[in-house]
Formats: sequence, structure tokens, C-alpha cells
Amino acid sequence: MNKNTLYIFLAASIAMVGGIAFHGLPNNENMPVAEFSFPDVAGQLHDSSEWQGKIQIINFWATWCAPCLEEIPTFIKIQNEFESKNVQFIGIAMDNQQAVKGFLDRFQINYPMLVGGDSAIGLSYQMGNIVKAVPFTVFVDEQGTIIHRQMGEISREKVIDIIKPLLD
Repeated sequence: MNKNTLYIFLAASIAMVGGIAFHGLPNNENMPVAEFSFPDVAGQLHDSSEWQGKIQIINFWATWCAPCLEEIPTFIKIQNEFESKNVQFIGIAMDNQQAVKGFLDRFQINYPMLVGGDSAIGLSYQMGNIVKAVPFTVFVDEQGTIIHRQMGEISREKVIDIIKPLLD
């Protein structure tokens, strides 16, 4: 295990304990979502402007993160259910292209999965991930404002509770 992996593992452990204790971050810090540009596993670059005007659920994850992997089937189902209502999940892996490609070869994901590597860690910090851990999920309204940040694993019920007011 290299030094960076150890730091990420330690940060993830701290975040998981913090997430359990605090059930997410404060929601009253509305701020514009940070712009980003990352490739998918095929190397195709995707810019955050692609999803402008949509309700975005941006999930920072890693292939080695068990809670991250447990969330993905729920995200797939919610994406199917709410895609026609202008909801867009976006996965950003804090991982390398080869690891993400290997994961995606085994699973059918119905939303964009981008490879951010170390740059994704910095982006998640800009969006409120103060301990730089995964999973970390950011909810963005149609105007591009962050309305909720969730540190740690998130349930289907909580996702629905967060996006439901945006759908009315």
C-alpha cells in the first residue's frame, strides 16, 4: 500500500465515522457548484456544462470503497426512475482509469462515470468534502446551486427526500 492510498484510506475511515455521527453536512451553505472536466474510461472528456439546467447528483467514489459500491445499484434505479424528470447522476471516481474500467466492465451503469483521480479529491474538497473522503455526494439544483452535501453512504429514501422538492 503506497503512502497516498494509506492517506485516502485513513481519510475515508474518519469520514465514515463522521458521517455516521453527523448524518451529512449542513445544507444551509448554498453555493454554486464548481465547474469540472474529466474523462470517462474511454478517454472522452466531459465538462460539467453538459448537465447544466439539470438536477445533478454528483457522487465521488472509488473502486476500493465498499460503501461506494453498495450505493451504485440504488443510484442506477433512481436514475432510471427520475431521468425523465431532469435528474442526472454523475459519478466521479477518485481512482485511476484502469481500475474504473475494470469495474465498469462488470456492471452496467446508466449514468456518466468519470475518472478524476487525485484531481477529483481536490474538486470534492471545493464542494464541501472537508475530510476528502468517499463516498461523498453533492446535490445541485437546476440553477447550479449546491443544495445538499452528504458525507458517507446515502440511502434511497434520503436521495428521494432531497430531490423531491426540486421536482415540484
